[in-house]
Amino acid sequence: MLLPLSPDELLSTTRSVRRRLDLTRPVSRAVLTECAELALQAPTGSMRQDWHLVITNDREQCRRVGEVYRRIWLGMVSPEYLERMSAAEPDPIARASWLRMMTSARHLAEHFPEVPALLVPCIDGRLDGAPANLQALKWGSIIQAAWSFMLAARARGLGSCWTTVHLAAEAEVAEILAIPYDKVQQVALIPVAYTVGTDFKAGARKPSERFVH
Repeated sequence: MLLPLSPDELLSTTRSVRRRLDLTRPVSRAVLTECAELALQAPTGSMRQDWHLVITNDREQCRRVGEVYRRIWLGMVSPEYLERMSAAEPDPIARASWLRMMTSARHLAEHFPEVPALLVPCIDGRLDGAPANLQALKWGSIIQAAWSFMLAARARGLGSCWTTVHLAAEAEVAEILAIPYDKVQQVALIPVAYTVGTDFKAGARKPSERFVH
């Protein structure tokens, strides 16, 4: 069932969902496939479509990948890191917002092994040392496809969140998900689950005049 969202509402309320993921409700292969089919319609550079969407709702795979994510996140985000990063933000409102986000990020990390489904966007080949134009082509194509998946998921009552922490242990996750590490590069790890409630609001953002030129 699709939520009654206008295009503007869909675009402005597809949030990074961390705390409000329903970790007890399974996500069917059918709904994941629907989202993937829509993602295939995203623009792709030079019509190459040289990327992959690795999707799983296998409980054991999700648990093992989630444990990798939790270990990496908790190892990276120490109290010293939080203090250093928050001190670098001079705006007290922005600092408080960032700290709230990090609190929710910790919640997601701690519960990541319970996530019922995962999306891992990938690209053919590895971009280590590749020229900027090739990197732009590859990143620009897969990110649009992944975002289309996330929008389709939101329209169906599912929440998601773009994360990249697991890339510190990319080869380990590749082995769990049978991704050929030498030939395919992972781009992100996106938890997918139904949300607790569907009434998301637009996020707080800095004034547009700072970014639109």
